[in-house]
Amino acid sequence: MSRRTKIVATLGPATDQPEVLDRLIKAGVDVVRINLSHGTSEDHLGKAALLRQRAAACERQVGIIADLQGPKIRITSFKDGEIYLEAGASFAIDPKLAADQGDDQVVGCLYQNLPQDLLPADQVLLDDGQIVLEVEKIDQSRIHCRVVTGGKLSGNKGLNRLGGGLSAKSLTDKDLEDIKLAVEMGVDYLAVSFVRHAQDVYYARKMLNRAGGVKCGIIAKIERQEAIEVLDEIIDAADAIMVARGDLGVEIGDAALPPVQKRAIKRARQMNKAVITATQMMESMIVNSIPTRAEVFDVANAVLDGTDAIMLSAETATGKHPIEVVEAMDRICIEAEKQRVATTSNHRINTRFTQADEAIAMATMYTANHLGVKAIAALTESGSTTLWMSRISSGLPIYALSRHASTQRRVTLLRGVYPVDFDLSNGTTDHHQANREIVDELMARGVVKKGELVIVTKGDLLGERGTTNSLKIIKVGEGQF
Repeated sequence: MSRRTKIVATLGPATDQPEVLDRLIKAGVDVVRINLSHGTSEDHLGKAALLRQRAAACERQVGIIADLQGPKIRITSFKDGEIYLEAGASFAIDPKLAADQGDDQVVGCLYQNLPQDLLPADQVLLDDGQIVLEVEKIDQSRIHCRVVTGGKLSGNKGLNRLGGGLSAKSLTDKDLEDIKLAVEMGVDYLAVSFVRHAQDVYYARKMLNRAGGVKCGIIAKIERQEAIEVLDEIIDAADAIMVARGDLGVEIGDAALPPVQKRAIKRARQMNKAVITATQMMESMIVNSIPTRAEVFDVANAVLDGTDAIMLSAETATGKHPIEVVEAMDRICIEAEKQRVATTSNHRINTRFTQADEAIAMATMYTANHLGVKAIAALTESGSTTLWMSRISSGLPIYALSRHASTQRRVTLLRGVYPVDFDLSNGTTDHHQANREIVDELMARGVVKKGELVIVTKGDLLGERGTTNSLKIIKVGEGQF
């Protein structure tokens, strides 16, 4: 694996066949996303089971993210399928209107508290901002608006308020049931949509633990204006964040997205958390077989900023070229990662550490980057040591050697970290023997050869979580273990 940035692919109708999944995995997909907004429980269970089966057949560990729908606020449907709104015309939204009675005068809404969340002069955005309405007055349940930007509008389109502020809870009743489903699916990460503050993450974790998903990580999706204002608190509460640029761009405006994305990536790395950049990264490849130059730059810039992973949505779920889009992303990442900015770092250079294993991780990366080390091998129970290592920008591969499949799958999201299924023979507690077995494993994989340097990290108490406290530099072939 020469690519360090991870690729997340969304599963859907275009990937349902086993042979397509095999090709996706071989093309380099590291993690898949299952969108719980669409399909039945049986569909989702089937996708997860098939993915596990095909990953095993390809001898790869591939992580799974279950993405909760969240309180996606939508209008209801129209009598005639779609309407056309003229700029300057009057149009109303009424949550009390029957679901299929919309026309060119009024449409219903699934969110019953919308009238309480809006004020005159607020701007309401429909269909990812394609239609813009300005609130003129609110009469009980009916919100009377003037059309600012018109166009075609069909049913079930999303609704946002410019600047955020809609009070819908982050976890709906459907989400609470889907958390149980995610645990049954055996997913590695749960993505929580429309997070407003850290308490949303804590509540999701409580529900996840209650359902038995204690080993599952939580990804907080940053797609609300309110989330930006408390970004550090959300990052601290989550295991990873996703910069979900679709709804976020609608709420804050497209011009504000680039600095927010860069800040989110930077803060996640500084706070030792993973980060995914998502939405419309290769949108044109839903139809076309090659990306636009703008998409190439978008992906490359996210890589240069330090994102752990880049995500494909409809490009792989329903697109015509799911394999080609992964291959294109792979090429772009590899080229971007050759740039010096992607391999140098001042991360926490002046910061005190509070844990021995974190200090070992930082010392390992500093030593490796200055000593000509070929590879880093971390014997890990939980994957924490490799997470800390991966926060340092480097061109060196970090191998997470673990006996736990759950740990191997969790690290598939981390930049520059590669999972290795590894268990010390006969449960040895002899450190010389452990080092020998680790180096032999890397040699067998073609990672290192005689005369090259390897750094091995592990704990005095082999097999115990959170005990990494040693760093050893080994020259392969000299027998100094």
